[in-house]
Amino acid sequence: MPIPDDVTGDEIDQDVRQELQSLPKGLAEDVARNLVMVAKLIDEEPEEAYGYSRVALRLASRVAAVREAAGFAAYATQRYSEALAEFRAARRMTGGVELWPVMADCERGLGRPERTLAMAGEPEVLKLDKAGQVEMRLVAAGARRDMGQLDAAIVTLQSPELASTSIQPWTARLRYAYADALLAAGREDEAREWFAKAVEADKDGTTDASDRLAEMDGVEFVDAMDLDDDTDVDTDDGVDADDSADADAADEGAEASTDTDTDTGAGADAETGKDRDA
Repeated sequence: MPIPDDVTGDEIDQDVRQELQSLPKGLAEDVARNLVMVAKLIDEEPEEAYGYSRVALRLASRVAAVREAAGFAAYATQRYSEALAEFRAARRMTGGVELWPVMADCERGLGRPERTLAMAGEPEVLKLDKAGQVEMRLVAAGARRDMGQLDAAIVTLQSPELASTSIQPWTARLRYAYADALLAAGREDEAREWFAKAVEADKDGTTDASDRLAEMDGVEFVDAMDLDDDTDVDTDDGVDADDSADADAADEGAEASTDTDTDTGAGADAETGKDRDA
């Protein structure tokens, strides 16, 4: 797959660069450039990112960072079975637990929420950092909802991290998930409160909390393109109005002509009568 000339491979993280040092220099550069493309495209063009990840995987399947990147690319394209296999491979290579929450979410994607909940109770969760534990909580709550256990999902999200006033990278998503669960349970007033709190924490717009809040408040947004369309319609209406005026003038002329014909109608009838008599 083509890679722009300005992508050198130096853009990758230092940790990944160190992993690639086990490869020959030229090969390491090729792998690095493909990994950069994965990172660039995974949010907006996940299918393309997946293609680059497969190239990197063919070149260096024994590098944990490559397996992890391939896993995330597969995950982004909802290839959950493939993603899970890659994450497991990466975990075997590193021995780390960082991928545990996303592995559990792959189980959800595969329709196995009960397996997700089992993973949420494994010792690996205790080894996660705070961000990882919050992510695991979000995944577990999602699994509860998949199983129709809405009240349990709400309880799962109730935590010190949710109650904290400190804004962390995960705060907006946690508050959003809680608000969404409350709304699904019919607790609209509480849901509105937590959507508002999610908006406060969501400085980067990672969620659509502001849209959800506006929707609950009955606010409707008008698209600028719709306004342009309305303007065009008004212009057309103006032309139609002119045409209508001309038509009215023509109608008035026709009425005048009709009046004249009415005045001479007896003569016409007389002539017609004479013709009939003849």
